[in-house]
Amino acid sequence: MRETASYVGSKLFVLDTNVILHDAGCLRNFEENDVAVPITVLEELDRFKKGNEDINFQARAFLRRLDELTGDVLAATGTSLGDGLGSIRVVLDASSDQRLRTAFLEDCPDHRILSVALTLQEQEAPRPVVLVTKDTNLRMKAKSFGLTAQDYSTDKVESMDKLYTGKRLIEGLESEVVNQFFVNGGHVPADQLHCVTQPRANENFVLRNGSKSVLATYNPNEKAFVRIDKLSASGISPRNSEQSFAMRALLNDELKLVTLTGKAGSGKTLLALAAAMECRSRYRQILLARPAVPLSNRDLGFLPGDIAAKLDPYMQPLYDNMAVMRHPLAELAGGGSKVQDLLAANHLEVTPLAYIRGRSLQRVFFIVDEAQNLTPHEIKTIITRAGEGTKIVFTGDIQQIDHPYLDSLSNGLSYLIDRMVGQPLFAHVTLEKGERSELAELASNLL
Repeated sequence: MRETASYVGSKLFVLDTNVILHDAGCLRNFEENDVAVPITVLEELDRFKKGNEDINFQARAFLRRLDELTGDVLAATGTSLGDGLGSIRVVLDASSDQRLRTAFLEDCPDHRILSVALTLQEQEAPRPVVLVTKDTNLRMKAKSFGLTAQDYSTDKVESMDKLYTGKRLIEGLESEVVNQFFVNGGHVPADQLHCVTQPRANENFVLRNGSKSVLATYNPNEKAFVRIDKLSASGISPRNSEQSFAMRALLNDELKLVTLTGKAGSGKTLLALAAAMECRSRYRQILLARPAVPLSNRDLGFLPGDIAAKLDPYMQPLYDNMAVMRHPLAELAGGGSKVQDLLAANHLEVTPLAYIRGRSLQRVFFIVDEAQNLTPHEIKTIITRAGEGTKIVFTGDIQQIDHPYLDSLSNGLSYLIDRMVGQPLFAHVTLEKGERSELAELASNLL
């Protein structure tokens, strides 16, 4: 790899198509550095510009922004991106580098983009040339040819270790402090609980003194800690402290945005659905959705049948949770027996996320499952659909991502949690214990 540490000046970033489809506004995030877009990228964007998916919107938005630029983007020096920013140019040279022809038998868009980057590296030396791509395999190929390659990290969270969990364990409290939570309605002013430093809005706490403990959450409006009692919804009761925290947040109408993360079987979707059913009278409709991430990144159109038939394989987990709600034990509370009636009356609807753009959701309890497969822009698109009286719940496991260009740090769910910490309308809980079955918990921990 070329030595560029001593070079002083701007860099040249070569963009892959997936970076643009991830964030059409990426051009303004390279500061004073210059950007090169291989002509192959524009060719690929042309294939994505039609459709209702988020990637189609991103392709159209980027092409419009490129068209609005003044100056010649085909010139060797490109055209300015604006004050304080570098320039952008479209590179027409798509001839294959001899090294690529020797190493790879296939001529594909990825190899053409890599070839452009390698050509620019030779032409611009000693200036650093960096290929920016969300394709892990392409980054590895680039590095094998001595080319610097990196992920698009503008909307990545800093680290998983620092990601907000929504809960804290405080041990060694005095008995008198714990006892305060069982008088005065379970409210303890923050200035009387000196052992808790810098509580965030709606953060949850397990407060212990030996064998005695209490669950509490911090209310930013009252500047007080509030005891959490064990709640149930539609016959579903929490089985651990994290589920108790989650249930309270889900049933609290003042919290308009709730995120639940955790491994498979921790109860994320079931708790959200149970809470929605419990407070259904306060909402006009309950919406359930999850992103459809097709196998091999293929479009839904290749599947046979109408839209309902196409979506059934992706929506089945939601139907499974609704089946639990119809369980006889749940029906004792009068919740499970209502599921079928609500579906029939369209008060409970399973909807594809692809059709959410442009809608205005008024007084809706909206549950988005498997949200770890959404990009930060898709998360923003969903939340900005919220009208008066709407509550949005995102659930997901950030360790199980099916999207080819997202990881635990760059997915929309992690980004949302990181950006919303401390907001009075937001609550988050990380569910750590699996409750699906002893076998499922064993597999999750050991395999």
